[in-house]
Amino acid sequence: MATLPHFIQYQGSKRTLAKHILQFLPKKIGRLVEPFAGTAAMSVATSANQMTRSFWLNDLNKPLIELLELAIEKPNEIADFYLDLWNEQHPDSIAHYFEVRSRFNENNDPKLFLYLLARCVKGSVRYNSEGRFNQSPDKRRKGTRPETMRRNIVGVSSLLKGRCKFTNWDYQEVLEQIQEGDFIYIDPPYQGVCGNRDSRYLSGINFDDFVLVIEHLNRKKAAFAISYDGKLGDKTFGKILPKSLNLERIEIKVGRSSQSTLLGKEETTIESLYLSSTLSRRLATNQINNLRYTSGKSKQLTLLEKHGEFAATTR
Repeated sequence: MATLPHFIQYQGSKRTLAKHILQFLPKKIGRLVEPFAGTAAMSVATSANQMTRSFWLNDLNKPLIELLELAIEKPNEIADFYLDLWNEQHPDSIAHYFEVRSRFNENNDPKLFLYLLARCVKGSVRYNSEGRFNQSPDKRRKGTRPETMRRNIVGVSSLLKGRCKFTNWDYQEVLEQIQEGDFIYIDPPYQGVCGNRDSRYLSGINFDDFVLVIEHLNRKKAAFAISYDGKLGDKTFGKILPKSLNLERIEIKVGRSSQSTLLGKEETTIESLYLSSTLSRRLATNQINNLRYTSGKSKQLTLLEKHGEFAATTR
């Protein structure tokens, strides 16, 4: 898969994982629904691979979904604004960042949000208990250069413009309104990182409520995939979803953690992908024969990337 445009370096984005996830999705999708859209990495990937032309992008973070809509529908307008704001940061870029952050926390202007996301530490969104953006600037750099930002915004727009529905709803509202032919990619914040609230998000989700919602999707025979729990070395993030949901659980080895490498550790990031039973039945046998549990045993197949391909191992 060629390098895809992404104008926001957003922590938690499935930008680098999308090419792996796509292998377990239907080749043709009526509409892709992302209840936790984030930066819409999966929508960008499915559009680039001509798997679907219709998208529903939803996120509870209102400035984020408004920024996505601006970038997709009015790419030059937001790129021009970013250029002007980026040029204002000289000579004191740190003071400029904090001034923009204060303005954003007063008015939640999505155009200001783009600058903060491009300039903050590691593209890592953080909010305080009052829901105010409180991440610090990266003092080593001044954010994505305007020409690069414009190129990526225009690239994303070319893939999604005129094809998206944008909403700022609770994820349960979205899942209540799915239609026949929809495929749902569900990428909620990790439950268990900070209890029911993760500081990367304006609010977390309740694990038990989430399980009930998935049970409802199963009853509707919906086709969906969920990115949920994961591991970094020996540290686990999020609860494993219960077996009663009858989901295929696949572990995808993302690679060595760059942060751990900087700290002198050799830790590998692994993320779980769950496939609904409806999805599993739709996939061809040769696509899923390496994903199923070993018959009569509890061993689970783990997918490891090796020379650009997946190799199955058991654990």
